[in-house]
Amino acid sequence: MEMEMKDDLGLTMDRLAAAADMLERVAEQLAQRQSVFADDAEAKINRIVATVEAHREAELEEKLAEAELKIAELQARGATDAPASGRKTLPTTMSNLLSKQGVTLDSLEAGSLDAALCSLSVEQRIAVKSQLIRAGLLG
Repeated sequence: MEMEMKDDLGLTMDRLAAAADMLERVAEQLAQRQSVFADDAEAKINRIVATVEAHREAELEEKLAEAELKIAELQARGATDAPASGRKTLPTTMSNLLSKQGVTLDSLEAGSLDAALCSLSVEQRIAVKSQLIRAGLLG
């Protein structure tokens, strides 16, 4: 009886060894399949990314061409739509403010303007200079 048990135990061990060997081969095959699948997936993703990037690049080039065309049109229109030199006026509040500071529009110079506006706050100086630039009296 003990002999039979040893034989059964030996048979079971042989079966277990065969099963372990088979499991190792299956695991290797699965690892190879996974590697091939990962390589295929990476190649497909790279192709998709390249397609999307090419499409986006073409889209950006088209937008750039449109923008360059619009800039050229605006520059051409700006050259032809130059304002005629006519009467340049300031709002009365600005004229009054400048006259109170002793600045006349005929003798407008940057140095005299800065000296006249030094008593004003920074915001008020900026507003006055902005109005003068809009009116074309200060360059």
